[in-house]
Amino acid sequence: MAFVPFAPERAIAHASGAQTVRGTGGIRGRLILQQAPKPNERRPEVSDPGASAPRDPVDRRRGVVYLEQAPRPAFDEREPVRISMDQKNERFVPHVLAVMVGSVVDFPNSDITYHNVFSLSRAKRFDLGRYAAGKSKSVLMDRPGVVRVFCDIHSHMNAFVLVFSHPFFDVTDVEGHYELPNVPAGTYSVIGWYEGEPRITRSVTVTAGGWAELDLPVP
Repeated sequence: MAFVPFAPERAIAHASGAQTVRGTGGIRGRLILQQAPKPNERRPEVSDPGASAPRDPVDRRRGVVYLEQAPRPAFDEREPVRISMDQKNERFVPHVLAVMVGSVVDFPNSDITYHNVFSLSRAKRFDLGRYAAGKSKSVLMDRPGVVRVFCDIHSHMNAFVLVFSHPFFDVTDVEGHYELPNVPAGTYSVIGWYEGEPRITRSVTVTAGGWAELDLPVP
């Protein structure tokens, strides 16, 4: 199943009190991980030969939920933003971002070592080069798709930026909750994405003024 781009940035889950536009409803529920996410192994430190590799504290509990196809009017209003994916303790924070086409992602270096952020993804190919602690570089996300992000210096570092061309998407909270507000009434396919690929698709009908409840179990 291919990634279907669409939507304005939210990178963080929607506020639960989001106002509803007249004539629209919303979709909410949980992306339920049926297996506990496994943390990556970090490379052992040179100063600790023979020691077991410490666990990488990457937060892999978050996924992204979005509409497979957006209603036509959704493409008329774009909301690009500027948002950060930090580098702390040799990991990208957050591990997953979702943004609108035209948004700028900053990659500040909050570590004490150099980093070199790059991507070879079809949606956005870039190489920011090496830069020191306290510095920041940015990337314009100008095409929809999934951008896989790495560090050329630290091979265990990786993250995702999902870039959408319309606004109906949300990054879940750590318990899997999501909300897609202001969806025009109609029937839609909702996709649950997790760790690199769409994992589940479900159909749901939205009525004006109401919330459709939809949980998405990820095998």
